[in-house]
Amino acid sequence: MNESVLRKLAGRLAANGEALCAWVTVNEPAVADWLAREAFDAVALDMQHGAIDFDGAMRSILSVALAGKPTIVRVPVGEFALASQLLDAGACGILAPMINSRDDARRLVDFAKYPPLGQRSWGPRTALPLSGLDATAYLNAANAMTQAIAMIETRAALDALDDILAVDGVDGVFVGPSDLSIALSGGATLEPRGAALMTEARRIAERAKAHGKFAAMFCFDGADARAMLALGYRLCTIASDHALIRAAARSELAAARAGRA
Repeated sequence: MNESVLRKLAGRLAANGEALCAWVTVNEPAVADWLAREAFDAVALDMQHGAIDFDGAMRSILSVALAGKPTIVRVPVGEFALASQLLDAGACGILAPMINSRDDARRLVDFAKYPPLGQRSWGPRTALPLSGLDATAYLNAANAMTQAIAMIETRAALDALDDILAVDGVDGVFVGPSDLSIALSGGATLEPRGAALMTEARRIAERAKAHGKFAAMFCFDGADARAMLALGYRLCTIASDHALIRAAARSELAAARAGRA
């Protein structure tokens, strides 16, 4: 493996490109590997709501890297120390949920970036050989290769959006549409593509662009991702592993039973 795997996502986003990501929740590296070998630009592992543990994440990161793709990992709320361990294991990005303030964003950067941007501790046991660089070259390149992505999911995050985007070392923001729609309705409804959510989604994309950073979004299918890309979102996930499996099963079962009593 060479450094291009760790640089791929950062390079695409720095060039104002778009990225479509698989979303993996199953604690089985083969699933991440299968999706990485499709035309996704990256694979996202969900350690917050998914079943993936640290051992499964490490193995999945390597499987995805062997397929020539980069990995983003969503960590549990507040687990910033885990972010550093995952980067050491070869992840190229950290997706941090419930970032509600400048201080939250600053803590993310502290664990995801080396000085002078952050305070990430040295120990890239897998990232260093995956990079193809010597230690000094990796140290100098790691901050640019590593994506620190703050999730916007609450009213507090919306109020602090410009403060979060202004933190040096935050590379982008990621909308969690389900939680944000719940927050916008005061806990009354779940409408991840409702009018209130979409109004804020447009504003988030605009503010990210104004700060020279990217906006990302969890999307529910390919058509939804296409619509979000049209709004200016440059990194979109598509469904999830279990949603894709169930949708494929329903489709094939319907085809098998079509026209039969």
